[in-house]
Amino acid sequence: MRKFLINEVQQHKKIITKLLEEIKIVDEIGNIILKKLKEGGKVIIFVNGGSAADSQHMVAELIGHFKKKRDPIPAISLTTNTSNLTAISNDFSFEEVFERQILGIANSNDVVIGISTSGNSPNVLKAIEAAKKIGATTIGLTGEKGVKLRNLCDICIMVPSSDTQRIQECHILLIHLICGIVENGK
Repeated sequence: MRKFLINEVQQHKKIITKLLEEIKIVDEIGNIILKKLKEGGKVIIFVNGGSAADSQHMVAELIGHFKKKRDPIPAISLTTNTSNLTAISNDFSFEEVFERQILGIANSNDVVIGISTSGNSPNVLKAIEAAKKIGATTIGLTGEKGVKLRNLCDICIMVPSSDTQRIQECHILLIHLICGIVENGK
């Protein structure tokens, strides 16, 4: 068991070290969000599965506080309204679950963040496309194979791994880094 644990931590460390190469992009994302907030925009974030908790976590850090007391930062996770999720999935399709919400609440001042470990989640891709049509700034977080998401987004960070758990671990780190930039710039 100890060998397994050491191997897991070493894999994590290796990917985090590679992720340092993306640090300029993280800073750019934080500054884009700050600019859009000053223009009256909000942050809208969405993702599937267990990572939906990450979108809710990011929103809690922005609306509540990350490290210091401050005014709330406008942010919405599209994974929290079960009536929307089930109605849209039932009446339209699961592929439209985020797209219809984006069409209903997003505007050109907003920052829309789509997360997909694979970069191929149809509902995330459709929502990013809808956000682009509205004129919102689009940001993606994905893994090394997430070319579809990267190609749709204005800016995207591709975690240098194809291992879902490593990608998810890095996504929460990236979320914390972005929240830190936004909170300190506010």
